[in-house]
Amino acid sequence: MSITTERKAALMEEYARNKGDTGSPEVQVAILSERINNLTEHFKTHAKDTHSRRGLIKLINTRRSLLDYMRRRDSGRYEQIIKSLGIRK
Repeated sequence: MSITTERKAALMEEYARNKGDTGSPEVQVAILSERINNLTEHFKTHAKDTHSRRGLIKLINTRRSLLDYMRRRDSGRYEQIIKSLGIRK
């Protein structure tokens, strides 16, 4: 259900604003989206896993907060990350 360190490093490299960037909102949203997608796949086979579902809701809320922050600060970056990750508005 969690992502591998290699996948996390690849996401950081792809969405980083500059070299060594690990904390920008784009990177955080990309990592959260990967974790959300993994959990969504998990629930296709484990429908009654309510404890993990609570964690999924927390991840979604955190990602939503970061996206709202990005929309307030720089709408161009927000639109770009939404488009590249395929997230609904």
